[in-house]
Amino acid sequence: MKTPLLVVFFITCTLSIAQTDQKLYDIIDAVSTERIKKDIQTLVNFGTRHTLSDTVSNVRGIGAARRWIKTEFETISKQCKGCLEVFNQQNLVAKGTNTRITRDVMVTNVVAIQRGTKFPNRYIIMSGDIDSRVSDPNNYQLDAPGANDNASGMAGTIEAARVLSAYKFDNSIIYVGLSGEEQGLFGGAGLANYAKEKQWDIIGIINNDMIGNIKGVDGVINNREFRIFSEPVPANETEQDRRRRRFRGGEVDGISRQMARYIYKTTKAYMPEMQPRMIYRLDRFGRGGHHRPFNDLGFAGVRIMEAHENYTQQHQDIRTENGIEYGDTFKHVNVEYAKKLTAVNAINLASLASAPPEPLEVKIAGIVEPSAKLTWRKVDNAIGYKIYWRDTTSPTWDYSRLVGNVSEFVLKGIVIDNYFFGVASIGKNGYESMVVFPN
Repeated sequence: MKTPLLVVFFITCTLSIAQTDQKLYDIIDAVSTERIKKDIQTLVNFGTRHTLSDTVSNVRGIGAARRWIKTEFETISKQCKGCLEVFNQQNLVAKGTNTRITRDVMVTNVVAIQRGTKFPNRYIIMSGDIDSRVSDPNNYQLDAPGANDNASGMAGTIEAARVLSAYKFDNSIIYVGLSGEEQGLFGGAGLANYAKEKQWDIIGIINNDMIGNIKGVDGVINNREFRIFSEPVPANETEQDRRRRRFRGGEVDGISRQMARYIYKTTKAYMPEMQPRMIYRLDRFGRGGHHRPFNDLGFAGVRIMEAHENYTQQHQDIRTENGIEYGDTFKHVNVEYAKKLTAVNAINLASLASAPPEPLEVKIAGIVEPSAKLTWRKVDNAIGYKIYWRDTTSPTWDYSRLVGNVSEFVLKGIVIDNYFFGVASIGKNGYESMVVFPN
């Protein structure tokens, strides 16, 4: 199938604009180290933000912290003439739900929605965790500053809202502070179920959990490298999906993995000094984060975090032993690094919020010649489509071809057995959707 040369020229031009869009560079420049620093310190000053801590005091505990976060979102909304819908989303978690819930507790998330102009019910989400803890996960009395884990991610989320609220996007963006992470991922589970009940069309969630440490416990210091954790295939895939995957491939091509590749590509294009590492795991070994409850329900989601952790500063009582300072205190946070990872989030939120929906019903078939035929169903707001392919052992989409505003295309000379394939939608602004792997 041939595509008119004028259409190809137009799509090529718009795509090149998106890859060098000044708006994204402006967004990077607008992220403020000083504001992030101030917000991390404010969160630390609440003493503890343990899920079971004080909810009445205005100066200490998780109640004071989440009210402050809500006020910050409301202030941002006033500055952009009401562009954010700010509210609390709550879930009651009963005593004994697990060993870390020692009494009934209302887990409260603070949500701010920036509505899209064309697809208000399509959402890309950035999250940070509100809560903190010490060595004993049930001790809600001791000071638990949680400077890096996870005031850094929460401050980054607030800062992204400040920066991106100055723009309008086709899709909606949600900025959210999630509670109950340390006690069992309850905040994420509550919001994921809320999204399902409200029939939100979730593009994906970027969970930020610890984005402020550059010195690992192993002595490695790196202020540019970061990790993107993503699960290989959706947790709710069907038996039919599994059987199809066995014969056609796709073991590392679920929707969350495509989201990780998208973030990798955008970051390398606009922040080439950064070193994103795609980690082929749901999360760190044996541990969990707030993207997981969304993954459990079949939504795309990844975790962004530092590459080099220091375990002496995680989940620790504040103390000094054998010359080692334990505790997640403000002095150990590298704010400039937190700014960089906040910018990574912001440009990917902006890019995904500007993109058309993904192509639907993407399918692939081999024909008795060295070619591969892909078909898909067109989507609103797309002016063209782009076919990607890669070696089966490659982690990234290495080859691509613009194919115009069509619903099928034959890649001649490309042997279907030797590559994996995918299709992305392209909007008139040049922004691309995430790649869809043929089902």
